[in-house]
Amino acid sequence: MMNRISILSPALGCIFSVYILNASAQQKPNVIFILADDMGYGDLGCYGQKLIRTPNIDLLASGGIRFTRFYAGTSVCAPSRSSLLTGQHTGHTAIRGNYEIQPEGQLPLPDSTYTMAKMFKEARYITGCFGKWGLGFVGSSGDPVKQGFDQFFGYNCQRQAHNYFPDHLWDNDERVNLANTNASQKEYAPELIQKKILAFIENNKAKPFFLFLTYTLPHAGLQLPAGDKLLEAYKQQFEEKPRSVKLPWDGNGYQPQEYPHAAYAAMVTKLDHYVGEIKNELKTLGIENNTLIIFTSDNGPHREGGNDPEFFKSSGGLRGIKRDLYEGGIREPMIAYWPAVIKKKKDDEQMGAFWDFFPTFAEMAGQPIPSSSDGISLLPTLRSKGKQKQHDYLYWEFHEDGGSQAVRMGNWKAVRLGVMQDPDSPILLFNLSKDQQEQDNVAAENREVVLKAKLIMKKAHVENKNFPFIKE
Repeated sequence: MMNRISILSPALGCIFSVYILNASAQQKPNVIFILADDMGYGDLGCYGQKLIRTPNIDLLASGGIRFTRFYAGTSVCAPSRSSLLTGQHTGHTAIRGNYEIQPEGQLPLPDSTYTMAKMFKEARYITGCFGKWGLGFVGSSGDPVKQGFDQFFGYNCQRQAHNYFPDHLWDNDERVNLANTNASQKEYAPELIQKKILAFIENNKAKPFFLFLTYTLPHAGLQLPAGDKLLEAYKQQFEEKPRSVKLPWDGNGYQPQEYPHAAYAAMVTKLDHYVGEIKNELKTLGIENNTLIIFTSDNGPHREGGNDPEFFKSSGGLRGIKRDLYEGGIREPMIAYWPAVIKKKKDDEQMGAFWDFFPTFAEMAGQPIPSSSDGISLLPTLRSKGKQKQHDYLYWEFHEDGGSQAVRMGNWKAVRLGVMQDPDSPILLFNLSKDQQEQDNVAAENREVVLKAKLIMKKAHVENKNFPFIKE
């Protein structure tokens, strides 16, 4: 885009026009992808939450697009992130479960994996990941610095991310020791990570960047700094009485929390504050208009470490929580905020899932969409321009609790449980246009739909030796 200005030249006795390049208009848009951890569809004010304050995220929704039929990769952390980064559903992506490696880390993404971070680097973006990784231990093929990220800071291991006062974090491949013990919790990891995020934005304000923010909030444990003002405010709001917990904490499992309702709410609002700081930083630097912010969550709400999703109606009236392939385990809040492109608030029923982000960002960055992707570009929806392609179906699989599969085809939702014991176990069928809570199994009356779902499940699942459904 060019701006034209007219200049009077006394020496030449005439007026002539000069075109000046508008750099901000020419520069490729920045992308900030904010991924909450274990946040439910109903945990935000803009999605109906009544007890927890999320003003900054609500502000994104009030100036952007609020998606109401958007889904995570699956219902736990690592495979959902793998689906997101590779643009593949969990029948195809390499990581399909939380596969632990001792002493620290998870099964790594293969070195041949083509991630969206690698794509952004090919488009000459600066790339950064801050928060929780969980897709390959330090030095492995899955290390974030080997999967397309110029800078990483946070928890490499998602298991260690269960403690918000860890004894170390990672700065790329350098271990950063912290002054924390179980008895003396001095350095709150989210605060350290947030400082690095703001520094990254400041340092790269003149270049196109892709920022992948994998916050641990509000995943268990339910931990906050001593005397946290948000915690104190919610304790008073809920008039919550302290629960009996075993102290001191020995470091095993999740740290006990005397005030779990107040703690969970405070963690959600703390994440909201961090989002507000990022938005303010972009505005201060003059790059807010040219930055696409995506906000979503990796799976449904948890019932771990004393958390009580029923109290907050975290699933938003949907059936299920984390580790379920019912709607409450995989349908997520998803907000797109891009002031230069999205001019007014809109609610959108476009059906999409994590594997759609890769093709969306590839098209936006002027890069080819990889043939391995299961997704479709959502850029026509974001721009309110052009014809938006639709999915024939969405597919998920889950490799815990006996294994499960799910398919969404229009308003039909098919769920199969106990797949590892019986690959042909009965399919449950729900009509979401009439039954959002998935209470009425109508499989018997709709045998043709069940057969279609069964064929999709067979086709979409490609066996993986690390995450088998079919027993040898």
